[in-house]
Amino acid sequence: MGDYQRIFADNRQARFNYEILETYEVGIELVGTEVKSIRAGQANLRDAFAIIRDGQVWLLNMYVAPHHTTTAYFNHEPTRTRRLLMHRQQIRKLLGTVEQKGLTLVPLKLYLKDGWIKVDLALVRSKKLHDKREDIRKREDKRDMERALKRG
Repeated sequence: MGDYQRIFADNRQARFNYEILETYEVGIELVGTEVKSIRAGQANLRDAFAIIRDGQVWLLNMYVAPHHTTTAYFNHEPTRTRRLLMHRQQIRKLLGTVEQKGLTLVPLKLYLKDGWIKVDLALVRSKKLHDKREDIRKREDKRDMERALKRG
């Protein structure tokens, strides 16, 4: 199968709202109906974030639509808390960094790699309003330059 990756959900808003310091590829603990819904592209990372509690990393607020052909009794809760799978030493290192510097853990994308659903988890710092404005200005300047080059 190789390094084939299929992206199921992308959190573009996170890249705009936060300054990304480090990223980690982590596994995610899912139930069967969640896997089916995610593979059908029914997942959303927009308001999702991760916390560290009792030596485990938990993903909160990730929305996974209930599977359409499964009865409500056997289906999953759409925004339930899901466990992320990381090595203990990574979790300990992260815990220290998050607590000391007041940083946040945010998922960037949800994708398939070698048959497993993975999450790109980022250690982020919140951007200030002027940083966001600067990013917008840079993007607009770049667009204007490209337009000028096309015309010229």
